[in-house]
Amino acid sequence: MNSHDRFLRTLDFAPVDHGFSHELGLWGQTVDRWEAEGMPRDVHIGDLISGCTYFGLERIEYLGLNVLGMLPPYDEEVLEEDERYIIKRYADGRITKGLKEGEAHGTRMSMDQGLSWPVVSRDDWAQVKQRFNPRAPARYPQWWSDDLRRLSDRDYPLALTHNGCFGLYSWLRSLMGTQAACLIFYDDPVLAEEILEYLTNYLLELVHPALDQLQVDYFNFFEDFAGKGGPLIGPKLFRKFLMPRYRRIIDTLHAHGVRHIWLDSDGDTRVLIPLFIELGVTVHWPLERAAGMDPVEVRRLYGHALGLAGGIDKRELTRDFAAIDAELYRLLPLIEDGGYIPTLDHAVPPDIPYENWLYYLELKARLLGNDPGMVPALRERAAHR
Repeated sequence: MNSHDRFLRTLDFAPVDHGFSHELGLWGQTVDRWEAEGMPRDVHIGDLISGCTYFGLERIEYLGLNVLGMLPPYDEEVLEEDERYIIKRYADGRITKGLKEGEAHGTRMSMDQGLSWPVVSRDDWAQVKQRFNPRAPARYPQWWSDDLRRLSDRDYPLALTHNGCFGLYSWLRSLMGTQAACLIFYDDPVLAEEILEYLTNYLLELVHPALDQLQVDYFNFFEDFAGKGGPLIGPKLFRKFLMPRYRRIIDTLHAHGVRHIWLDSDGDTRVLIPLFIELGVTVHWPLERAAGMDPVEVRRLYGHALGLAGGIDKRELTRDFAAIDAELYRLLPLIEDGGYIPTLDHAVPPDIPYENWLYYLELKARLLGNDPGMVPALRERAAHR
């Protein structure tokens, strides 16, 4: 059984030769720590989410369409900086203030303070939407015909867009900031409808050639519209403003044979899960444990109506092997039930020791029914013991 079949059969609650091995992502600072603790510097690590043969993670390809990018982009510019802070305008028009410390591999892991956003008024939106032309040539890879030939004969799953690439609420937030994205439904519902309708039409026109030419396995809505206390948009607003657009997108995807619809949000989304199922979402992730999202409880409540991914408490990997044992064995019934891809409940943070990570990979491989001896990192660890 190849990775493509294993992925689809897992999400279909069908028997597989072994579980699908995947992870969400990796902090740059984590790489720095692990290299200092003995991880080789001459192996492919990447971002993990696309796969990593060194760690035994299976390949997923995310079709490289430029969906969120503004064309033309804003000119990036450092507006102000000192020894500790930097104020910068980004290509998407945001101006933020962030800490310089913590930067690794070109990424600054700082929760920046938003100072201004490209859309504040209706006039701003009239200007900004011109930067989202679905027919712009740069929306598709330059060597698209080569990609088509390669992907038509693949043996691994294909997602239409990269994780983190498209969501309705998340796009509002990126255009106007979190506070305005929450209030617009009350302050200017007409404008909210106009923006969401435009973005939906834009997405559907942009992806139509890809859907016509390739068989895509799944689509991921990236939303991140919840925190520890619950969602930033409640069920009534979700049903009124987002569900009609979700339906149009999902109906189009289904019409082109896309089998699985993922919805990605951190935080506590529990009050929205019935609406996800009503829409036809087939997988929800990453199930952030610190926000009260427990995959065992979600499965108990909704059964096979919803596939799951994530839900492994990353904090337990910072402790000891016994804590890792307890966390993974707690989730073993989900692995055996199917419809579940076990991953950490977010990207791998730098407070996880490398030895704990390797132990986690070994135990997870065993619980998935895989041979840990097939994982290069684990073979290398055994050879040096």
